[in-house]
Amino acid sequence: MSLQPDSAATITIAIDAMGGDHGPQVTVPASVKILNENPQLHIVLVGLQTEINDQLRLADAIQHPRLRIQHASEVVAMDESPQSAMKNKKDSSMRVAINMVKSGEAQACVSAGNTGALMATARFVLKTLPGIDRPAIASTLPSENGSTFMLDLGANADCTPAHLYQFAIMGAMVVSCVNQKANPTVGLLNIGSEDIKGNEVVKQAAELLRQSHLNFYGNVEGDDIFKGTTDVVVCDGFVGNVSLKTTEGLAHMMGKFLTQEFKRNWLTKLMALGAFPVLKAFKKRLDPRQYNGASFLGLRGIVVKSHGGADSVGFYHAIHVALEEAQSGVLQRIEAQLEIEHLTTRGQLTDPTR
Repeated sequence: MSLQPDSAATITIAIDAMGGDHGPQVTVPASVKILNENPQLHIVLVGLQTEINDQLRLADAIQHPRLRIQHASEVVAMDESPQSAMKNKKDSSMRVAINMVKSGEAQACVSAGNTGALMATARFVLKTLPGIDRPAIASTLPSENGSTFMLDLGANADCTPAHLYQFAIMGAMVVSCVNQKANPTVGLLNIGSEDIKGNEVVKQAAELLRQSHLNFYGNVEGDDIFKGTTDVVVCDGFVGNVSLKTTEGLAHMMGKFLTQEFKRNWLTKLMALGAFPVLKAFKKRLDPRQYNGASFLGLRGIVVKSHGGADSVGFYHAIHVALEEAQSGVLQRIEAQLEIEHLTTRGQLTDPTR
């Protein structure tokens, strides 16, 4: 079987239409937009049929030939506990969408819903790939060289060296497939580039990576993420989530400061008019919506998480992430590499305490 499915083959994506802060008002127009741009794509909108139909009428897509509705009677609240969502809402739009991936009706699922509930449900329904102990949250961040793929961004606060090794394999295979890079570089996030730096977990993970078939660059520091020093940056979920939230806060502060300075007096306002084309291009280049869509890697199916507050543009990009992964054969590539690494390391891949 080919590891690279035909990009022109039909792909079906199940959308949790009710998830997120805005529900169908965002998920439906985003789905219609990406459908119109990709003739090989089919979408199933999962959720409350009446509310979805209302938005389809507004989008003039009530009879779209490649779109259908799968009714689900329940909705997982954004503040609902993962345990409650799994136990009490088996007919939620989130659960039904994931079930469609499990059954093979869809090749991917996208949701803007409760992150904890989505991860717990996806892991329970889909299970993890052979050789993977824990799924990881991964996403693309802007860099000087284009982009950097980073994981884990919050799924696993405490990791073993084997977990970090597994994350590296998954991240490298995603970049290899989606970005068509034959041998992407992998960096291990640390407090210094020297081998002696870091805690024991990171040092042992580095040793596993040196013995692997991956293109291991070595240790990288926080500033290397945005320099684009490596294609993939690996860390535990605690460090990754703090790094991500710090970055988001810094970007927000810089934008606010820039606006304040340009509004300081009549002269700076005049300068702002002259700089408008540059500012517009700068804003577009760093628009967080185009980086929306975090992959839950390590599952036996493709699940992509959109930011809960995303608008239709942001949600469109999350669907695009799922489409790219489904078209490029990410799951098959990860499975093949896991087999290679497992044979090479004589069983060191899986955490023995699992």
